Amino acid sequence: MSRIVETDNFGSDYPDEKFLNVFSMSEPDAKAICDVINRAAGQNSTRYWKVVKDDYKLQPGFKP
Repeated sequence: MSRIVETDNFGSDYPDEKFLNVFSMSEPDAKAICDVINRAAGQNSTRYWKVVKDDYKLQPGFKP
């Protein structure tokens, strides 16, 4: 099963990732949802949504 993660669109070292607040789903369904969200957000959005496995560990944001 898969989940959707909101992450940094520009590949920074501290992407401050968050799971999209929905349940685990099949990878094809998660990809379809990500496609819609990313298309609506646009190429220049600072955030990007991607599909990951259920056991994915989120990457933190910058903490001084």
